[in-house]
Amino acid sequence: MATHNDLGKRGEEIAAAYLENAGYRILNANWRCARAEIDLIAEQQGTIVFVEVKTRSSVDYGHPEDFVSYKKEKQLEFASSVYIDMKNHQGEIRFDIIAIVFENKDLYKINHIEDAFWPS
Repeated sequence: MATHNDLGKRGEEIAAAYLENAGYRILNANWRCARAEIDLIAEQQGTIVFVEVKTRSSVDYGHPEDFVSYKKEKQLEFASSVYIDMKNHQGEIRFDIIAIVFENKDLYKINHIEDAFWPS
């Protein structure tokens, strides 16, 4: 597996642990629907939270959260609607971004952006 894939996988594991420590319940990780993938699907007090995790080794080329494209938002919108229908969820939903930047091998910063976007 490529180094950037390892970094992304590690970021998703850190994000899941972060959410669990914050009281979220992880429902799914790397949930796929057609060509779309949702990194984490969590639940907090009845709200389903669809989480895009972005991990970088530095901010030399920009902050990780800045790399959630319009195309990715549309893919998340599609996949989340399938998930909601499949689970017959009638409550609130939210789209979050968790951005992780490693300062070195073991030191990182997490930026959890709640309600990061709302697909149109």
